[in-house]
Amino acid sequence: MELYFSFIIPVYNRPNEIEELLSSMRDLEYAAGYEIVIVEDGSSVTSEEIVRKYSTQLTISYYQKSNTGPGDSRNYGMRKAKGNYFLILDSDVILPKDYLSTVATFLSHRYVHCFGGPDDAHKDFSDLQKAISFSMTSYLTTGGIRGRKNTLGKFQPRSFNMGISKKAFEDSKGFGNIHPGEDPDLTIRLWGLGYDTTLIPDAKVFHKRRISWNKFYIQVHKFGMVRPILNLWHPQTAKITYWFPTLFIGYTIFSVITALFGYWYFLSLWVLYLAAIFMSSAMSYKSFYIGIQSVIAVLVQFYGYGKGFLKSYYYIHLLKKVPEQKFKKLFFK
Repeated sequence: MELYFSFIIPVYNRPNEIEELLSSMRDLEYAAGYEIVIVEDGSSVTSEEIVRKYSTQLTISYYQKSNTGPGDSRNYGMRKAKGNYFLILDSDVILPKDYLSTVATFLSHRYVHCFGGPDDAHKDFSDLQKAISFSMTSYLTTGGIRGRKNTLGKFQPRSFNMGISKKAFEDSKGFGNIHPGEDPDLTIRLWGLGYDTTLIPDAKVFHKRRISWNKFYIQVHKFGMVRPILNLWHPQTAKITYWFPTLFIGYTIFSVITALFGYWYFLSLWVLYLAAIFMSSAMSYKSFYIGIQSVIAVLVQFYGYGKGFLKSYYYIHLLKKVPEQKFKKLFFK
């Protein structure tokens, strides 16, 4: 089957990000044709002028709609798209020149209806963005779930860098109305329909992450809150590993208490783990400062996710609350 790719990009009040992304897409090394579908999700600051600027250089379709969330906006874009294979990106990514040729080459040799690719920090990103990227992608912190080659279990594509065939989209009806968490929910439903997913390890994007410490905490806190909901909907996918950030919080408290009574063994293990985080990050980026920030990022990530997970588990699995009623802010209508 000859593939015609449609990039699907929802955007909300981020014209500067769209300009950086379109600039990188203009430099893609790919001989065949493709289209770009940008869906403005109820933005008050639109990307219309940016799209007009690049419309003579790229094949772009631009749609404006009311705010219904990124999942529904991706569905909207896929319904409008002309391609038979959709490449879904967040607006805050930048593409390497070989991104599309890498995807096309992989699918020509091993066709799969849904794939995901890794994310990384560009050399020009800020120190904070690099530290957070390390925290979110390191095997020491997330076990490779966001795109390392030694991923544990079946790979769950993430919607910042995800491909899905038109057939798989039509059969699954696309993304649900939860956010975040709409991408693993879609992946699990695809598995239930008999579709496989895979990682294309070389189909990397640079994920800029419009982030501050506070925004990062809010983001990972929501990630933690979403997981017990997904485990409720898809109990066959529940894993003990999802408890690790919460257990880390408990271990931290336990280590500090035992150290106060003269038992330093547990706290020393805690320190050694963070030292490994520091060394790995500092060596990767050749920066002592980024190494320190990466340790802070890991602590924020584990605390935010672990706290959100425990809170959601308590209400959803113990008190049997209805997710859409208890956590209304996680759902778009």
